[in-house]
Amino acid sequence: MTEQTRLSPGDAAPDFTLPDSDGNPVTLSDFRGRSVVVYFYPAAGTPGCTKQACDFRDNLAELGGAGYQVLGISPDKPGKLANFAEKEGLTFPLLSDPDKTVLAEWGAFGEKKNYGKIVQGVIRSTFVVDPEGTLAVAQYNVKATGHVARLLKELDLAA
Repeated sequence: MTEQTRLSPGDAAPDFTLPDSDGNPVTLSDFRGRSVVVYFYPAAGTPGCTKQACDFRDNLAELGGAGYQVLGISPDKPGKLANFAEKEGLTFPLLSDPDKTVLAEWGAFGEKKNYGKIVQGVIRSTFVVDPEGTLAVAQYNVKATGHVARLLKELDLAA
């Protein structure tokens, strides 16, 4: 496998501006002063991505109450994201990165194993950006199921 960019805790979070499901621009640096959970997922509406998004939705009150904003990013177009958000009752921003520029900058796109084969694709990843714009958490190849519960525990938010 070729070497690709991987971010680590302590790195500056690469800034970005991406359209949300309504086509409105969302810029990471606009959240300075707050903690942000940025998670990258392969495709809206697929079973794993739906499970992960619904886990974030179901824990949004806890995350929001602790000062965390959640942003989900995939290569899907805004219209598909809008349908996904409406169908699943998602109330946090879903951002569109169809050319995968931001995914690549964050190390969330590249070679991965899929059913034993090496393929190019979205690497399911989650990051926590602190109020100063520095990465506090950088997790690659996370599992869709149970991931949010583990993240809450890591952030000392688990009940």
